[in-house]
Amino acid sequence: MISIEARSNALCLLVLLAANLSWSAGHAQTGPFSELTGAWTGGGHLLVKDGGKEAIRCRATYSVGSGGTTLEQSLRCASDSYRFDLTTQVTASGNSLAGSWKETSRDINGNISGRVNGSNIEGLVEANGFSGSLSVRTTGKTQTISIRSQNTDFHGVDVSLKRS
Repeated sequence: MISIEARSNALCLLVLLAANLSWSAGHAQTGPFSELTGAWTGGGHLLVKDGGKEAIRCRATYSVGSGGTTLEQSLRCASDSYRFDLTTQVTASGNSLAGSWKETSRDINGNISGRVNGSNIEGLVEANGFSGSLSVRTTGKTQTISIRSQNTDFHGVDVSLKRS
């Protein structure tokens, strides 16, 4: 069983990894990740169960392959109390998404799965002893990500990234 701190860190990481699942408005001719290549930056808040918030800033780099159906992500985020170094590999097949992630500084890893509906993604992020729901919406050059979990000290994370 992983510690509460590790599960809390996993929640924060997983919401940020959800950024890699953004769906492009131009997906009809190509895969869902076609428009994500490049650098993205932004921020948001970690939401703790007692109602408090902590600001977080993020930088992401996306590499897209296989006609826009595969995505590799490198993501770094920091707040006053946390720092995350995340790598992700995700594949889209039709309306389904699946992949894996690893937070390198804490050696935590897990899986992600979901479904695409237009520019929205609803899914599940998992690690040993942790699960959370995710929601991702992409509008133009902005990605809005939200994850909620009931089994950690963190209630959720809300992040907005923009193409740099």
